[in-house]
Order: sequence, then structure tokens, then C-alpha cells
Amino acid sequence: MASRAGTVAQSQDLVDLTALLDAYYDLAPDLGDPGQRVAFGTSGHRGSSLKASFNEPHILAITQAIVEYRAGQGITGPLYLAKDTHALSEPAQNSALEVLAANGVNVLIDARHGYTPTPSLSHAILTHNNNSPAGAPQADGIVVTPSHNPPGDGGFKYNPPHGGPADTDATGWIANRANELLENGLRGVKRIPIAEALSAGTTGKFDFLSSYVDDLPSVLDLNAIREAGVRIGADPMGGASVDYWGEIGERHHLNLTVVNPTVDPQWAFMTLDWDEKIRMDCSSPSAMASLINRMSDGAKFDVATGNDADADRHGIVTPDGGLMNPNHYLAVAIDYLYRHRTGWNPQSVIGKTLVSSSIIDRVAASLGRKLVEVPVGFKWFVPGLLSGEGAFGGEESAGASFNKMDGSVWTTDKDGILLALLASEITAVTGKSPSQLYKGLTDQFGDPVYARIDAAATREQKAALGKLSSSDVTATELAGETITAKLTEAPGNGAAIGGLKVVTENAWFAARPSGTEDVYKIYAESFKGAEHLKQVQAEAKALVDGVIS
Repeated sequence: MASRAGTVAQSQDLVDLTALLDAYYDLAPDLGDPGQRVAFGTSGHRGSSLKASFNEPHILAITQAIVEYRAGQGITGPLYLAKDTHALSEPAQNSALEVLAANGVNVLIDARHGYTPTPSLSHAILTHNNNSPAGAPQADGIVVTPSHNPPGDGGFKYNPPHGGPADTDATGWIANRANELLENGLRGVKRIPIAEALSAGTTGKFDFLSSYVDDLPSVLDLNAIREAGVRIGADPMGGASVDYWGEIGERHHLNLTVVNPTVDPQWAFMTLDWDEKIRMDCSSPSAMASLINRMSDGAKFDVATGNDADADRHGIVTPDGGLMNPNHYLAVAIDYLYRHRTGWNPQSVIGKTLVSSSIIDRVAASLGRKLVEVPVGFKWFVPGLLSGEGAFGGEESAGASFNKMDGSVWTTDKDGILLALLASEITAVTGKSPSQLYKGLTDQFGDPVYARIDAAATREQKAALGKLSSSDVTATELAGETITAKLTEAPGNGAAIGGLKVVTENAWFAARPSGTEDVYKIYAESFKGAEHLKQVQAEAKALVDGVIS
């Protein structure tokens, strides 16, 4: 733990906004450097203008590639365009609009000239497409956000008509075409000045906030929250949910306080994350220190919540438990929802990523529901959420969404606002906090200990890890228990996990290569305590190193 973690940022921690914005327009990528080319991770293309990895040429090229991709896919409906509060988001949105308008794409931007959470964009796409006649042109969207990344970063994500993150086929095609356009000096990119783009007949306005906020009663029991008088403290953490929380409280007459309405592209009010960086990670105790301290100092909230910059993640703080571990809250949410959502398909499955806690497996078994375990990435939950066959999908990194009361789709991207409000519904209906309910689950199913660590690895070793087959692992025991499964494909859908997961009766580990650093990540869990977890981690590292060396 770094010495200043959890303390308020100081002047030397703040990004130079003038330099950041100047670099967006002034720096051009060196395409010989892989770090300066367009590359889509699990949540779009991300980078910093100061590192020549998120600059105007990138956005112009990516947007033109999206125009061509959607034309090739026959997507001719409106494109919803949204941004979060990062400093690079507004110039990137303007660059994208210049290209979209020049290509004659019908674009809808926020009617309030404000910020738009990722789940609000997903909701808008799905609402349009679900309300359109069969065969009508389908909508899609772009959200300009690097999520919880530091203030100096930018991000650019494409959501096709299904409303969720684009799959690797789409992002691979878009990235390849964007890099081709960059290599050709942006020849082939159509563009008009921003003033013309804003006044173009193809550019319209859409009230993202009202569309989302007014529809919340279809997915949450807000009456129960209101009647129970649950006292809610909502911290937007300087992100795109800032105007949404106030409107949610006012329109639905909830006892809700926005504890910090400040929007500051430097995030000077933030407490530093574990590595002394400003990062709006609402699952991090260090980044959430201000809200945690507010609760421990006697703030009169029954539930306090935080969201990252695009509000696709949630942090839940309770008076008795402090900041909940995301895995713990996922287990509580699943147990509650599948017992209380009587309008859902009685056969609907529970979706989780393979690095989420195994207490979810035990909860699912107690509910008599099938568990579908998928690789890391929210895109894997999209088909189930759309059809209602998988009414809940959740990740260990504090991202989840679930279906409406009647079982129909709400969003197909992570929704931190939804999961934050669910904590208040759970409190209202059960009379207990989510952390108290988690204690009840551990009394019933055991109390797992979970952690993630990093291990050094070369580029070649990371590539080897990503291509392992289960037959490469010859070990038969892990930390004193017989290995019951060696997985390189997710059991829920057979998709490659890009790494390895090893399972025993009371423990497991998963190893995956980092996409940005010379390390691989080891996720591990034990139902036999902290010392056993350390043994699992040590043996996991030795096992993986032996296989990839």
C-alpha cells in the first residue's frame, strides 16, 4: 500500500489540462510504436494524448472506420453519441461528430449538453430498437469514456444495435481499418468543421437523462425504497452520473442526497488509489476513502454509493460493513433478485465471469438456478440479457446489469446506477443492509477469501499463457487438494479464456496475461482461510511459471 493512498490528491498529482488538450490536437501517433496504434480492449480504445495514444488522428480514423463498419452491417438508424467528464471526452466527441456529420450519419447528442453514463446510452439504443417496427432501421452508439481511468486518459467505445460492448469481430475490424486510415495519412476520412456538424440536418438532440430516469420504475421497486424512507447518499465521484442522481431523487421522491456534485476534469477532490494515482475506481477502498470516512464519521445514510466516471461500475458502502467487496455484493444481489423477481423467466440462468467468487456458485445451487460462467468481458452477457434467458450478468470488477421486472431487457452494458439503487431496494424490502445479508450467506455457504496479485512475465510468456491448453497442466494437486478442473475455455459457453483456471473443492485460481503491463494476473480464492489462500497463490505462480517458461 503506497504511503499516500487514500489521502486527498495534491497539486503534483493533477494533470496539466492545457498540455493535455494541446497534445490532443498537436501530437500525431508514431505507428511504429504498438502503444500508439488503435487497439480495442474489453472496453474500447483507451490512451492519453500526452503519450500519443489518444489524439485527434485516432478519433477521426476510428469514427470513419465505425461509419464504414455500420454501413457494411446495414445499420442505418440513428447513432447515439455520448461523453463522460474526462477532459479529453469533449474534444473527442467533437472530432467524432465532424466525421459522422460529413458522412451523413444521423446522430443524436445530449439535449442538455451534459454528460451521459454508459448505461444511459445502452438504454437509449435498446429503447429505440425495441420500440421500432420489425425491419425498421436499427440504432447504435458511441460513448466517449475511459471509465475509471485517470484524468489524463481518454476512451472511445462502440456499442452496436444490441446495446452492449461490441464483440471482438467488430472491434477487430474497426481497429484494423482505423490503423489503415492512419497509415494512409487519414486519406479516406470525411470531415466537416464542428460548427457545420452541429447545425447539420443529420444532427439531432436526445434527452438521455429523462429516457433513463423516468423508466427506472420498470426495473426497480422504487415504491419500496420511498415508503421505507431509505436514506441514500450518492457520490457521482465527478462522473457522468452527476445530474442523474439529483433527478432520480427528485422525480421519484426518494430521500437521496448527492454528497459531492463537483465536476472537475483534474479530480482534485479525489483520494489517491493504492498506487498513488487518481483513479475513479468505486470498488477501491483508497479511491472511495472520502465516502467511507463520511459514513464512519456518522453520516445519516442507510446506504451510500459511488460510481466511476461513466457510471458503469458501482461501489456500495453500508453503516455496518463499510465498502463492500464487489464479489460479496454480487452474491447478495443475485440471491435477492432471483428470490424477488417473480416476473423473470423461471428458467433464467445466472451469469458470472470465471474470476468471480465461487460463493456465487453455491448461491446459484441453493436457488436451483443454472450458473453460466463466461470469460472476462461484459459482452458475454449480452445475449442472455436480451433474451431474458440470462436475467443477471455480473463481473468481479463491480460491473453488472439485470432485466426489468417483467423479464425484458434494461441495459446490455454495465449499470452502476442500477446496482447502486438496488442496494437501497434490498435494504427497504429485507430490513437488512447488503453487508448483513452477505454475513448470512457466509454462515450458510462458507466465508471465502479472495485476492488478485500480479506476477512478472515477458511478452513471450504472456503469449504462451494466453494459448495454453488444459493438457499443458500436469499437476494433480493444488494447496493440498485434488484438482477437479483445469480450464482454458469457459464452461458456460466454451469461449477461450485467454489463460488458465484451476479448481479444487475449496479453492481456485485463474491466471490471465495483462494487456498493458509485463505481468500476468493471478485471481485466487479459498474457502479455507487467508493462509490457505497464500498457499494457493504461491503454488499457482509456481505452476504457471513452470508451464510458460
